[in-house]
Amino acid sequence: MAAVGGIGGSIPRGPASNLRRNPAAPWRHLDLALVGATVAVAAMGVLMVYSATRSTVPQAGLASTTYLVRQGMFVAIGLGVMVLTTLVDYRRYRDIAPLAYGGCVLLLILVLSPLGTAVNGAQSWFAVGSFQLQPAEFAKLVSIVLLAALCSQGQHDHLPGRTVVLSLVTVGLPAGLILLQPDLGSALVFVAALAGVLFVGGIHVRHLAVMVLIAVLGAIYIFGYSSFLDDYQKDRISVFVDASAENDATFQVRQAQTAIGAGGLSGAGLFEGTQTKLRYVPYQQSDFIFTVVGEELGFIGAATLLILYAAISWRIWRAAVVARDMFGTLCCVGVLAMLLFQIFENMGMTMGIMPITGIPLPFMSYGGSSTIMMFAAMGLVLNVHTRRFS
Repeated sequence: MAAVGGIGGSIPRGPASNLRRNPAAPWRHLDLALVGATVAVAAMGVLMVYSATRSTVPQAGLASTTYLVRQGMFVAIGLGVMVLTTLVDYRRYRDIAPLAYGGCVLLLILVLSPLGTAVNGAQSWFAVGSFQLQPAEFAKLVSIVLLAALCSQGQHDHLPGRTVVLSLVTVGLPAGLILLQPDLGSALVFVAALAGVLFVGGIHVRHLAVMVLIAVLGAIYIFGYSSFLDDYQKDRISVFVDASAENDATFQVRQAQTAIGAGGLSGAGLFEGTQTKLRYVPYQQSDFIFTVVGEELGFIGAATLLILYAAISWRIWRAAVVARDMFGTLCCVGVLAMLLFQIFENMGMTMGIMPITGIPLPFMSYGGSSTIMMFAAMGLVLNVHTRRFS
C-alpha cells in the first residue's frame, strides 16, 4: 500500500481510494440528463394514465386507481431493470445476444399457440395471473443488440452483402411471427431499427436500393393481397388513405383530433378534459394517451413532452457518437431509431397524419412489457455512455 508523507503523518492509498480517483470509472460518466428526462416522461405517463382511467366505472374487479397502481409499479420495475442493465458491461450482451434472440423467437412461436392470449384481436400476450407479458416488446431490444453485433464485426468501408442478408433474416423472423398475431405496428418497429443500424453501419447504396424495393413489394403484398391483417387493421389503413371512410377507425381518429384540438394553448386543466372524463376516445390509457396530454395540458404540455423526448433523443445520439466501439454506437442507434419511430407514429396517428397501428407511446402508454423494455433500452444506452473510457 502506498502512502503520501506530510505534516501529521501519512495518508494511505488503497484500491478503494484509487477507484474513487479513477477518471475512467463508469459511475463518473453516468448521463444524468438522460436519466432525468426519462424519469420525467415516465412520471408524466403515470399521471396521464391515471387521468385517462380515474372515471372508469369499477368492473371486473378494477377500481379507478388500478391502472395508476399498476403503471406506477411498471415504472418502478423498469427503473430497477434500467439500473441492472447499466451495471453489466454492455459488451457482455453481445456474447449472449444469440441465445436471448433464440429465446425471444421461441416465445413468439409459443404465443401463437393455445398458450397465448388474444386481446383486441391480436394473440400477442401471455397471461401471467392478472398481468400480461408481450414477448414482441422484448424481442425488439434483443434484435437491436444482435443487429449491432452482426454489423460491427470486422473493418469494412461498407457492410458485406452476407452481413446485410443476415441482418434481414434477424429482423424478418421475429417480424414475420409478429405479423401472424397480427400486430403490424410492432413489426414496423423492427424495420425502423433495422434501417437505422444498417444506415449508420455502412450499407452499400446498391444493397439499400434492393432493400427499398423489397420493402415496397412487401408492403403492397401485405396490405393488398395477404391475409396477415384483420379487417379492422385494413379499416385503419383505409382511413389514413381516405379520411371520408366510415368505420370504427374513423371514429377513433375524429375523437382523438377533437380531444387534442379542445386543449388549445394551456389545456382544459388536469383531470378536467371532457373527452377524457367521458371516455370518448377508445384505448385512451394506452395507444391514445397523447390525447390526454393534448386535451388537459394543451399545446404547452404537449410541447413540454416533445422537449423531453428531444432531450432523450439527443443524449442517445450523444452516447452513440462517443461510444468506445462500433457495437456500442449501433446499439444506441438502434434504440434511437426505435424510440423516434414509435413517438412519430403514435403521435401522428392521434392527429390523423399517420395510420393507426397500435404502437405505444414510449414511457407514456399503459403497459408493463413496453414500459420495462424501454427502461432496459435506456439502461443499455447509459451502459455504453458510462463505459466510453473503459
